[in-house]
Amino acid sequence: MKHLGILAHSSEGAALCFRAFCLEGFRELGGYDHPDVTLDCIPLARCMPAWEAGDHQEVRATLAVSAERVARAGADFFVCPDNSAHIALELTGPDFALPGLHIAEVVADRATRDGRKRVGVLGTRFTMEGPVYRRALGARGLAAEVPDADDRATVHRIIMDELVHGAIEDESREEYARVIGRLAERGCDVVALVCTEIPLLVTPGVSPLPTLDSTRLLARAALEVALGRQPFPTWRGGPIAG
Repeated sequence: MKHLGILAHSSEGAALCFRAFCLEGFRELGGYDHPDVTLDCIPLARCMPAWEAGDHQEVRATLAVSAERVARAGADFFVCPDNSAHIALELTGPDFALPGLHIAEVVADRATRDGRKRVGVLGTRFTMEGPVYRRALGARGLAAEVPDADDRATVHRIIMDELVHGAIEDESREEYARVIGRLAERGCDVVALVCTEIPLLVTPGVSPLPTLDSTRLLARAALEVALGRQPFPTWRGGPIAG
């Protein structure tokens, strides 16, 4: 089995991915077993000034440090359970110390397999207004829809003020359901939860649309690679072709 390295960016999303990976291993392998996994977490505070300044290269450099650390710990490949971070990961720059899975590719592939056509995208404002999901979904002929400006501000605020701090509020869950309902009215046939903390708040039973849980989809994809059931990744950061 291959050794997974997790590059944490926000602790809550990374912890959920770590837990999901281990639990998937238990179900597949039994006996409390799962492939080896190493998680490295540089505090999000180190990158927030760069995010606010739009300095994505600085974010990339921080994530590269995490990649070096998990590589030194023996990891064979990495995942980064943070969708916004992939804006930085996709920038041109030095190769990362080990190859990794790209979260948006995993989500977009699942949307394609499920026969989806129009995907609502919920995440931080960096993700909703950024290029990653427009590219990944568009490359597969899928439409990407984001909430209107006021709803984007609400979704972002709840992530940054509550979810990344582990706060789960019923009022916020209702707000997300309202936003998802509006996406359904615009013709979306699924909503992608592409902030890795959102699945802690929005469960399938709450959402007016079927959900694509980016955190658990990434964990499952990582397990498939670690068990040798899916091709070993070759991407080491940088632009995604096509």
